[in-house]
Amino acid sequence: MKAVLPALCAAILFPAAAIAAEPVLPTIDGPDPFQWLEAVDGPRALAWVKAQNEKALARLTGDPRYPALLAEARAIFTAEDRIATPAFRAGGVDNLWQDAEHPHGLWRHASRDSYLAGAPDWRVLIDVDALGQAEGRNWFFHGADCRKPDEAVCLVDLSDGGGDAVEVREFDTRSGAFVDGGFRLPEGKQSAAWLDADTLLVAREWTPGEVTESGYAYVLKELKRSGETRELFRGEKTDVSVSPIVLRGEGGRAEAVIARRGITFYESDFMLLTPEGPQRIPLPKKAEYEAYVDGQAVFSLQEAFGDLPQGALVAFDLAALKAAPAAAKAQAIFAPGPRQAVQTAGATDGKLIVALLEDVKGAVDVWDFEDGRWTSARLPLPADANITLTDLASEDDALFVKVESFLQPTSLWFADASAMSAKVARELPARFDASTHLVEQFWAASSDGTKIPYFVVRPKAAALDGQTPTLMYGYGGFEIAKPPIYMPEAGKLWMEKGGAYVIANIRGGGEFGPAWHQSVLREKRQLAFDDFAAVARDLFARQITSPEHLGIYGRSNGGVLTSVSMTQHPELWNAVVIESPLIDMLRYHRLPAGASWIGEYGDPEVPEDRAFIARYSAYQNLKPGVDYPEPYITTNTRDDRVHPGHARKFAAALEAMGSPYIYFENTFGGHANDADPELNAQRWARHYVYLMQKLMD
Repeated sequence: MKAVLPALCAAILFPAAAIAAEPVLPTIDGPDPFQWLEAVDGPRALAWVKAQNEKALARLTGDPRYPALLAEARAIFTAEDRIATPAFRAGGVDNLWQDAEHPHGLWRHASRDSYLAGAPDWRVLIDVDALGQAEGRNWFFHGADCRKPDEAVCLVDLSDGGGDAVEVREFDTRSGAFVDGGFRLPEGKQSAAWLDADTLLVAREWTPGEVTESGYAYVLKELKRSGETRELFRGEKTDVSVSPIVLRGEGGRAEAVIARRGITFYESDFMLLTPEGPQRIPLPKKAEYEAYVDGQAVFSLQEAFGDLPQGALVAFDLAALKAAPAAAKAQAIFAPGPRQAVQTAGATDGKLIVALLEDVKGAVDVWDFEDGRWTSARLPLPADANITLTDLASEDDALFVKVESFLQPTSLWFADASAMSAKVARELPARFDASTHLVEQFWAASSDGTKIPYFVVRPKAAALDGQTPTLMYGYGGFEIAKPPIYMPEAGKLWMEKGGAYVIANIRGGGEFGPAWHQSVLREKRQLAFDDFAAVARDLFARQITSPEHLGIYGRSNGGVLTSVSMTQHPELWNAVVIESPLIDMLRYHRLPAGASWIGEYGDPEVPEDRAFIARYSAYQNLKPGVDYPEPYITTNTRDDRVHPGHARKFAAALEAMGSPYIYFENTFGGHANDADPELNAQRWARHYVYLMQKLMD
């Protein structure tokens, strides 16, 4: 009876409405109290978003520093002296140019000579903003596939709102108009390629519901200009997707067609389409198509295959492959060493071009196939820089590459793979004062002893006293490397203000090839989070910064990283930016595109997988009473790759606990969040206001 009295007295003194109830929070096995926020355009969800946005904008754009940061960001993203990134086409180059007057862009063309001379004779092909206004649509240009050999007629991809779903239209670049009565495919997540002037290869949702559990096409058909279709290949509904690959030889002639059947995100069957039906190319499940050159179909191996090592580039002779697909043997081209990784590979008219990372620094090799042998030479490009392939010509052996580093502005180089020459074609003017900073590379020991590399860009004058405001970035997934790059917005809005910037090259990326990625897949994912925490502790040990002055940023898969880092180690950081994130890892597979990533994270429907995912999934691991850092959570309503429900629900759970947070949701732009330069400027200004509030004030 005595035990009951205090409770009875409390009920009398404090009415039920005044007694703080335990918040209803997501649990591993219970119902999801905030699942209603997964209704992207649900009235209740949008009302919640509107209220959150109002609070976020008052906090961030109301900061007296915001107008200046916005002006600096706007100047960067709309600058007229930006490098107009070129793409080879029809003997010249194309470019999508965005500025303050044309935020969605001008798709335009210039002759190669005029571009290289520095005075391009641009001719506008499509004014995307004007097209959207005329049609009452929010069009974004998502690329064009132009029919070889003359590349005058193109399939143009247009996204309404900036998402991954596109409408495909046939466009004649000579007349500057869409082809009257030409090919036109309704909006969808689809892929299309030219076979010949009157035939397309299209993978799309041909009948309602004919998509995989990930929302992508699994039926590939031949589509004639007359509208007649013929099925070429059908995958399974449990696959990730099916897409066409056309191998083109001399004069742009189609010499073979391959259907890529994505079984999981990392496992594929490559099916050679023959008169006898689809024939599987003898490759391991973890392999990717890279290029076709000199009759050789080139693939990269993400796992060892016989005597061919993991990470290697291999080639099949197409004639031998056609003659006997099952018996064809792959020839090794290149096997990277332990500190190397193949980043990308592609083909010019007669050369195989391979971009490498060596100790997280770039290089480009040119491979030639002659008399049954592959030989290579290295292009003369700057050392100790990040080097990426921008575009490769198909009519000759020209290519464009970008060279950059943290403190060296991006330069565009024009190279000739036959002459083995390279020269600067464009240089970006300095966007910030880099003389105040220095770059260092360190290695931190993770929980299992593995050494994790990371780069630090810090003020030269800053004392090593743990007081430097520092932003740490990480990704750690999908074999995507994060080497040093020139970041004008970070330099101007953060480093010039006295901040330091860190990139943690944690496992899960592609810095050291497939093994670096695969070492943290599925049940081993915790190691990637441990790597990130280890880098933070190493920063503290070196007295570069301290928890009070350390913030972290991650987007997409990086949102898994930052949300988990926040819940597992709230004591290590004072600011957490979580952008376009995956967070609810027990339901990610049920949200658009999520099922395609089961190979990366595991399947929550499988009890064993659910158990190891549940141990880290940030949404279900929030705990009342924990002193979490106040995060800035942001996403996009029209993101059809990573569902906005992840970010919404995490913020709502924090709200229910009474934990501080900031939430902002853009209304369009898609997963990339950078489709509109003005919105992008606003985005980064908000980010850095938040980081200054948390780490500098």
